[in-house]
Amino acid sequence: MLYPSIDEMMTKVDSKYSLVVAAARRARALREGGKTDVKSPKSHKFVGVALEEIYEDRIVVTRGEE
Repeated sequence: MLYPSIDEMMTKVDSKYSLVVAAARRARALREGGKTDVKSPKSHKFVGVALEEIYEDRIVVTRGEE
């Protein structure tokens, strides 16, 4: 995956693990019929669209309680 790059994505989250979990949850929601606000996403796969949403700050990743 070239866009968005991992270096750009790391400014949005605190760890790669948080990024993977958030993208997977959002991709699952998209697969189950969720709609995206991204106009003409570059990726046609759900995970790619989820990452684009996180990069564009349409999805905010916050740290949960333990």
